Amino acid sequence: MTTDRLGELTAAGVAVWLDDLSRVRLNSGGLDQLRRDKHVVGVTTNPTIFAKALSDADTYDWQLRDLAARGVDVEEAVRMLTTYDVRWACDVMRPAYDASGGVDGRVSIEVDPRLAHEAERTVAEAKALWWLVDRPNLFIKIPATQDGLPAITATLAEGISVNVTLIFGLDRYSEVMEAFLAGMEQAKANGHDLSKIASVASFFVSRVDSEVDKRLEKIGSDDAKSLRGKAAVANARLAYERYSEVFGSDRWRALADAGAHPQRPLWASTSTKNPDYRDVIYVEELIAPGTVNTMPESVIHAYAEHGETHPDTVTGAYDDAREVFAALESVGVDLADVIATLEREGVEKFETSWQELLDGVRKSLAAAGRGSSSPGDAARGNADAAVRAGGNA
Repeated sequence: MTTDRLGELTAAGVAVWLDDLSRVRLNSGGLDQLRRDKHVVGVTTNPTIFAKALSDADTYDWQLRDLAARGVDVEEAVRMLTTYDVRWACDVMRPAYDASGGVDGRVSIEVDPRLAHEAERTVAEAKALWWLVDRPNLFIKIPATQDGLPAITATLAEGISVNVTLIFGLDRYSEVMEAFLAGMEQAKANGHDLSKIASVASFFVSRVDSEVDKRLEKIGSDDAKSLRGKAAVANARLAYERYSEVFGSDRWRALADAGAHPQRPLWASTSTKNPDYRDVIYVEELIAPGTVNTMPESVIHAYAEHGETHPDTVTGAYDDAREVFAALESVGVDLADVIATLEREGVEKFETSWQELLDGVRKSLAAAGRGSSSPGDAARGNADAAVRAGGNA
């Protein structure tokens, strides 16, 4: 008998989400197959994923021709292209949304990362994306920068579900949970049904090891090298400890009594960057109730093949995690600087990917404008748009 390892992971309280999206995946039915066969109950996207998707496929050609014919500018074209895919993915994941009472079945789309330090514009963009996609199982991704925190609160207060992204450090994570609670309290005051609003806090994992390991190698001592590959899991485990404290508080219980769902920790960046590490380490070592693990498809298949599920590999390891932190500091690793570096680089990387996305779409629009399409092409494109996007292409 074959072992359903992803089923075991799900039973242990971990929601399996896919960290990828493309129109090829949607056209082929691959996303729906992952939902049906691999227990995938959510999807996350980011500017890097979209930049790759639009650069690799010709499945966007008909829409690009229509956008070019309308004279749409490049930034609006990017919104139309990406929200189309996310809307379609929301429809594919709708069975998981319905089956979980609105907890899972979620698909994320990120606000323009260039707005990461502009709260008011971030909220405006979040509202626009929410309206464009027009699906109840959407998440709007907002980065956990200092300026992003009030935007998170304000967006939730509007009744909009939020995926808080680019969380690296424990103190910022505490601020994110505070922003969530404040937003839900405001949403309640504004008359919104709290049971319809959801949120996850995307805590990045492997990038922490990449940055810390680089510093440990530079230090070079045996004690330093013995700590390689330990920081990320320790960091995430201590984040879950803080989550447990906040969502065991009287303040949270008042919101729960009003129908609110907790803001689940989501482990992001869970593919291993170091080939010496076990390829599913950031799944196996972070199994805890009420969490999400968003994985590239390669990690999903790797876990299905050889992942080992143990019930709760997190809550009994808090003291070990603190010992790792103490050891890192004793050999000279400045953890505060690690976190600041990762946050800055995280925003910069997504800004770079967003610019690549804009440049790619700009070239595609120009090429589409020079091309021609037959009436049959246009009819097929419009019919596809109506079916896949609910008439909102």
